[in-house]
Amino acid sequence: MSNIKPAPSVPGEHGVMDIHPDKAEQQRIQHAYRAWHGGAALARYAWHRPEILQQEASRSRALASLLSSTVGADLSRLRVLDVGCGTGGFLRQLIDWGAHPCHLTGTELQADRLEQSRARTAQGVTWRLGPPDSVPQASYDLVSAQAVFSSILDAALRRELAAQMWRALRPGGWCLIFDFRYDNPRNRHVRKVTRGELERLWPGGQRRYRSLLLAPPISRLLAGTPYLACELLAAVAPVLRSHFLYMVRKDA
Repeated sequence: MSNIKPAPSVPGEHGVMDIHPDKAEQQRIQHAYRAWHGGAALARYAWHRPEILQQEASRSRALASLLSSTVGADLSRLRVLDVGCGTGGFLRQLIDWGAHPCHLTGTELQADRLEQSRARTAQGVTWRLGPPDSVPQASYDLVSAQAVFSSILDAALRRELAAQMWRALRPGGWCLIFDFRYDNPRNRHVRKVTRGELERLWPGGQRRYRSLLLAPPISRLLAGTPYLACELLAAVAPVLRSHFLYMVRKDA
């Protein structure tokens, strides 16, 4: 039996955009998302490509460092909400690191991706179709969004989603954001998330910010070079890092 739960309080198309009345923005996000995942561009992010493997390794190291220094090394009791969970990769990573499936929840705007999440992930995880406005308030130790905010161009919609995530977080918990530092001139459907905006969206206490990953065009050019070449370039030229990890603690 599927454990995917709908979000009945929000009418119309399911997805994070349903929290905003601007139907044009809702339709834009849905259309852009479906077109990208059905197009040839997706092949550039195939799991077996050398640059993708390298990026995943770098991201995992940075994520492990931040999580262990904030929520702690023992994830077995950690209650997590992943907003825009996609096919569930982040939650599966947490399970591999010791998180208990029954403490994890993923929300997603695309029903087919949520079904993939359920099929690929250990039983016990709760899956919700729609925005996070229907999840229990102050119930999670960690609330995350991975490459979600950059797909939302509407500033008011970003603020509302951030507020929903903040309400779901218990006092003393942490919010985690992984996203783009720069605009993509070839993709008008995404917009960067600046550090200043992060601090305005989540008015918390302790903060952690880390840039990471060489910009994709550069990492693809260097895909055939030794691994240390990419690591060295990312280390000495932080301006070339295209993504960031940001964590902020909700004060008690």
